[in-house]
Amino acid sequence: MSIKCGIVGLPNVGKSSLFNALSNAGAEAANFPFCTIDPNVGIVPVPDERLEKLNELVQPEQKQPTAIEFVDIAGLVKGASEGKGKGNAFLSHIREVDLIVHMVRCFEDDDVIHVEGGVDPIRDIQIIESELIFKDLESVEKREEKLRKQAKSGDKSIQAKIDQVIKLKEHLEEGNPARSFPANGHSDAWEDLMLLSAKDVLYVCNVDEGDLPYGVDNPHAQKVAQHAAKEGTEHVVVCAKIEAEIAELDDEEKASFLGDLGLEKSGLDRLIQAAYHKLGLITFYTAGPKEVRAWAIPEGFKAPQAAGTIHTDFERGFIRAETIKFDDYVSCGSESAARDKGKMRSEGRDYEVKDGDVLLFRFNV
Repeated sequence: MSIKCGIVGLPNVGKSSLFNALSNAGAEAANFPFCTIDPNVGIVPVPDERLEKLNELVQPEQKQPTAIEFVDIAGLVKGASEGKGKGNAFLSHIREVDLIVHMVRCFEDDDVIHVEGGVDPIRDIQIIESELIFKDLESVEKREEKLRKQAKSGDKSIQAKIDQVIKLKEHLEEGNPARSFPANGHSDAWEDLMLLSAKDVLYVCNVDEGDLPYGVDNPHAQKVAQHAAKEGTEHVVVCAKIEAEIAELDDEEKASFLGDLGLEKSGLDRLIQAAYHKLGLITFYTAGPKEVRAWAIPEGFKAPQAAGTIHTDFERGFIRAETIKFDDYVSCGSESAARDKGKMRSEGRDYEVKDGDVLLFRFNV
């Protein structure tokens, strides 16, 4: 499945530097707003130790990790919802993503201009959030107007939708994002609007190198951590400048550099895994002589749905899924050994795929 995350934030918070490190796409980084005009897109593999282990055991012709698409969206400014700073175009890019990665500046540097005059991460978060809410209000008000015209037909179900849309509008007018609105039914009244503030958010604190590994002594980062906890979401601490340097190293140099910083994983790896978790995704695997591959699916997918991520024919003609738990596969050493030891199970259409399952789908079309 396609997974798309949009990196947003005010200008000069380090978004392009982070994007460069994520994708090595070479997006321009400069000390002025809007240096990234069109959204840059990078496909980033998800770090996966289990895939590496399967690859070691099976030794296929190739391995294929699952991936996340990151979109570097140009810096938003106050008034973006009214079109300032090319705001309408940038907001439309956010509408297309599954998760908002909100990068917040948590470092002091007189040489790097802050568009609001000084570092205040909570204010910065609220500026971006407000612009998303203002844009959503436009969409909701238009929907209310459309529903009121339809209600003239006398359809009582439409009035129920109007009542719910009004409640949502009031929720937004109070400065609350759509994602915190209790739908209580009738979400179909606005579901197709793809509201910006309805999207889940993952916060990224961009700190100085001296505040690594986790920013515990950085008051700005701690404020973001508290804000994220209050919202029931996650935050990741990175130093975008350092991450860009790490991305240029080979594996051995990278491990040594991370060790010097007191880190087991790079900030990028932690960000990618946090995004994966925030989207409610799990991983299953397919393993054969031609390819060992990781597949991302939403938690709760049944076996036929998981098969459909490989090919629609697999879902349409699904018969059963031959299933081996990852740990059993590793302990047995191979698929055939797992089968011989009774560790391979045959599961039907109602089987809910578990994280780490190694699957072989049987189908007929």
